[in-house]
Amino acid sequence: MVKIKAFKGIRPPKEYAAEVASRPYDVLNSVEAKAEATERSLLHIIKPEIDFEPIADEHSAEVYQKAVENFAKWRKNGWLVQDEQECYYIYAQTMDGRTQYGLVACCHFEDYLSGKIKKHELTRKDKEEDRMIHVRNQRANIEPVFFAYPAEAEMDALVADVVANQEPEYDFVAADGFGHTFWKIDDAAKIARITAIFEAIPALYVADGHHRTAAAALVGEECKRNNPNHTGDEEYCYFLSVIFPDNQLKIIDYNRVVKDLNGLTQSELIEALKADFEVAPMGAEIYTPASLHNFAMYLGGEWYSLTAKPGTYDDSDPIGVLDVTVLSNLVLDKILGIKDLRTDKRIDFVGGIRGLGELKRRVDSGEMAVAFALYPVSMKQLIDIADTGNIMPPKTTWFEPKLRSGVVIHSFEE
Repeated sequence: MVKIKAFKGIRPPKEYAAEVASRPYDVLNSVEAKAEATERSLLHIIKPEIDFEPIADEHSAEVYQKAVENFAKWRKNGWLVQDEQECYYIYAQTMDGRTQYGLVACCHFEDYLSGKIKKHELTRKDKEEDRMIHVRNQRANIEPVFFAYPAEAEMDALVADVVANQEPEYDFVAADGFGHTFWKIDDAAKIARITAIFEAIPALYVADGHHRTAAAALVGEECKRNNPNHTGDEEYCYFLSVIFPDNQLKIIDYNRVVKDLNGLTQSELIEALKADFEVAPMGAEIYTPASLHNFAMYLGGEWYSLTAKPGTYDDSDPIGVLDVTVLSNLVLDKILGIKDLRTDKRIDFVGGIRGLGELKRRVDSGEMAVAFALYPVSMKQLIDIADTGNIMPPKTTWFEPKLRSGVVIHSFEE
């Protein structure tokens, strides 16, 4: 059902892996990237605006061209080297004592366009086009996308065998404390079996990287249109993915901070909340939501537990069951007057990796008036939404750890 293939990965020699591998392009700004980038860091290829003084516009023609020059330079210098045969790879990430094992493979663009690779977020055309320019110019997928698949016992066993019996190509801990371990699968029988296993898997799910996925698929479609002899097996039909079993993934919370109380006093806000929530003061110590439909609020130096009353949410609806929906409808819109999460400047979003102390800090500083912490979305909720063709509200899921970019690259240069 799902078409994947092995590929000749372009990747750093072992001694350079930890330095070349970088955080993804979209989790740090240009100033942060410039400060973080060492000589061989992939940031020079995925955020090449940092090579200009002052930092250049990331969407300018010279910056896109610099990315191409840097990719060529990294290969010429031997900082990135292509494997001689097509391989699959195993990429393991370790965070807080928990390890998740992903298959590095190339997925087919037709599976995305036909809906076999399912999404749960909307994409923006300007961001798609930016990523498409990079893919077109490089004739390569420099950064992988992060997919999930329904866990499969034979695949689990195959991965476990590789991990137990092969020396890893890379094994390093990044500056953020997360571990990254990488194995190569070059055995022809194992490669054939992996391909066959995925042919029986009905769908893949985009976890992280919706814009990169859309861009890669649209470039594949462009290449198809430009090739009168297109067969569907060309290398440009495929794009770089790391695919994890769904039962190994953990989504962490994605929280909200709001600049003002929409003209209400703190006591008036608390009274307004009581119409739809059981409100309990929790004191000055950080309070973490305990279950679905329970929220933490930080206001005026104190934490509160907010539990949505029965009848205020719809657990039979894949969207209505989400706590982001409950909070948006009953608090952000109804009380605070925030109608559009994508455009309203009064609201900001804080990934749970920063901790709930970040919510407290932003309110205590006076920058924000109130903060709300949410119980994390589950993988089942994400899959239910994708399977029913629904779209999650903005800023709903936060996956951690992020894939390091530059561990392996896929080129479709003929």
